Amino acid sequence: MAHSPGKTSKYTDFENLRARAVALRRQGMSLRQIRDHLKIHNNDLLNRLVHGEPAPDWTKRPNAKDDLREEARELRRQGHTYDQIQMKLGCSKSSISLWVRDLPKPERRDPAEQAKLAARKRWEHELAVRDESRRRTKADAQAEVGALSERELFLIGVGLYWAEGTKDKPYDRREHVTFVNSDPGMITTFLAWLDLMGVGRERLRFTVMIHETADVPGAERYWSELVEADRSAFCKTSLKKHNPKTVRRNTGDAYRGCLVIKVLKSADLYRRIEGAWYGIVEAAREADQPNRT
Repeated sequence: MAHSPGKTSKYTDFENLRARAVALRRQGMSLRQIRDHLKIHNNDLLNRLVHGEPAPDWTKRPNAKDDLREEARELRRQGHTYDQIQMKLGCSKSSISLWVRDLPKPERRDPAEQAKLAARKRWEHELAVRDESRRRTKADAQAEVGALSERELFLIGVGLYWAEGTKDKPYDRREHVTFVNSDPGMITTFLAWLDLMGVGRERLRFTVMIHETADVPGAERYWSELVEADRSAFCKTSLKKHNPKTVRRNTGDAYRGCLVIKVLKSADLYRRIEGAWYGIVEAAREADQPNRT
């Protein structure tokens, strides 16, 4: 069938224009330069004219999302949906759409698989909401504490010691202050309490207790920096022997064992702690009496 003169003319004009645009593109021109050179102000037409021609290297600017874009395109080629790509890479669907819109759509997935994916996305969203709720609650509670008075710090220190420190027993006299913990926050708070009680740092001795398979030198450095004490104040590290039958969960870079803080010449301090603790217990009983009447 013969083409009408009008259609032939339009087709020929487009092909001629495309040939000129492609030639300019291969010379290294950007889209803007081609637009200005050919006086084309229709972006859709301009993109059609240079379709299939790669952009010159000089127009490609480094982009932090380049690697992510390539990963998205590869996943799309493998037949992944937008939801699956979003779940794997954590980027928005709008970005994914821009990156892969020139690639063929994957075949429709099994409905059961789609339902499973949707349920997983809903659960991940729920977990994110819960995590944010936890974060806000903790932040609000932290802000409520404010500054501590000396009395408040005194009572806190007594409570911490009675929970985590060594105690005197009728069958085992231990009137000395020794505090053990793995939480750096507990260690920092107890040291602040010792400062409040007038205990000089020269009276403190430290011992690291840690599993022998852990990063022992790293743990020693960590605790030394935390308590701001010279290595001369540290006793020999106590190593726990490895038991192959035990499945340990306290592993990894965050595991630094426990720190023992021993106060020299501390019998009188221990007696003050024990007396203060019994005072706290008695005060708590009296405060609870009105609630029982």
